[in-house]
Amino acid sequence: MAQFTLPKNSKVKKGDKYNGANGATRKRIFKVYRWDPDDEDNPRLDEYTIDLDKCGPMVLDALIHIKDNIDSTLTFRRSCREGICGSCAMNIDGTNTLACTKDIDDCNGDIKVRPLPHMPVVKDLVPDLNHVYAQYETIEPWMKTDSPAPDRERLQSSEDANLLNGDDGNGPAGCILCFCCSTSCPSYWWNGDRFMGPAVLLQAYRWIADTRDEATGERLDNLEDPFRLYRCHTIMNCTNTCPKGLNPAKAIAEIKKLMVTRR
Repeated sequence: MAQFTLPKNSKVKKGDKYNGANGATRKRIFKVYRWDPDDEDNPRLDEYTIDLDKCGPMVLDALIHIKDNIDSTLTFRRSCREGICGSCAMNIDGTNTLACTKDIDDCNGDIKVRPLPHMPVVKDLVPDLNHVYAQYETIEPWMKTDSPAPDRERLQSSEDANLLNGDDGNGPAGCILCFCCSTSCPSYWWNGDRFMGPAVLLQAYRWIADTRDEATGERLDNLEDPFRLYRCHTIMNCTNTCPKGLNPAKAIAEIKKLMVTRR
């Protein structure tokens, strides 16, 4: 039987332990992925024991508490703390999600926090998103029209607006580009150089579905490729992990349907 193993320099080792919960009655252990590009050491999982009475209820609150009070070298992204910006996307207990909306009480046992999987790591919990942003740029995510601009805003019927917003508020316009879906997709893991991934394809559908946009044919032509669109095999990891409750798999299926019906 074939056996596979990671290169020695990529194996995650045990890290340091920090106790910041002396005398605490409510405590939790966080095992956090650490890697510094400025040294030649392997990545490691540092262990932090924290007092839950000294931080907020979310995983992001715990990370901020660790950085502010226990280990200032810990590096991660965060901004809005409201589940809107997508900056704090990371892998928590094996699931890609937003640290700011992940309740500590929803986690069982020690809480393992890692960066988004299958992405280059800049440092600690910070992934390199240059590639996915470059892919996002290729779909030209702005309104394209040939008709003269109106004197006021371009209006839509409520039915047309629902194509973007969804009857339940979980339409494609709700995507915050956290890339939790793309980094949970096996097709994107293996073909990320050419497959656009569920996040970018969801954004592409957002503009295809926008009745104010006049470049539908051009946008579909841009996706007509064996890899850019059709490497999606409807595995559904993207929809299962989306922290906003969106359905990238459905959006990709709608694009495929449009590809067929326009022929």
